[in-house]
Amino acid sequence: MFKNLYKKCLDLAGHKSSKYYLAIVSFVESSFFPIPPDVMVVPMVISKKTDFKKIFFITTIFSVLGGMLGYVIGAFFFEFGAHIMNFYGYEDKLYNLKESLIKNDGFYAWLGILFLAGFTPLPYKVFTIASGLIGFNFVIFVLISLISRGLRFFLVSYLSYKFGHLFNEFMDKHGSKWFTIIGILIVIIGLVVYLIFKSNV
Repeated sequence: MFKNLYKKCLDLAGHKSSKYYLAIVSFVESSFFPIPPDVMVVPMVISKKTDFKKIFFITTIFSVLGGMLGYVIGAFFFEFGAHIMNFYGYEDKLYNLKESLIKNDGFYAWLGILFLAGFTPLPYKVFTIASGLIGFNFVIFVLISLISRGLRFFLVSYLSYKFGHLFNEFMDKHGSKWFTIIGILIVIIGLVVYLIFKSNV
């Protein structure tokens, strides 16, 4: 099933209405769809280099809007959200999050996790639903989603624009690993900056 969906998304990247399909895939991927929009972003930018900024904006905005839908699913449609989390193997791991968020360290830990979910290959949709489920602050949720998704899709779009098929090959072989490493480094830097700021206040 995943292989067929992956191929279908690749085919849509070459369609004359590819930007509309990219918006749809970006939207649904953030709440339940298993194929990430990067699959379409890379070939679209390579074939239409002058449009790389537009492709980046479309992917980011609709991905965040889809994340907001995921939040709503978690907040108001618990059973449906639980089925999606169960499908990705996360249901049992997320039930204790509400208690952990009572503590400040739990809140900041979830900020880091949410950022990593938006930036790395972690299933972002699981964490959008979980954010609604645990009642995480909606404004902060949207802000972190914009930053993490925007940073990820800007890098994918820009590097596809700059290096073309070389970047495509790199993504196929090492993309998941390096995005995870970069995401963790960003979270660590953010944590260090926060601790320095806190100690000076």
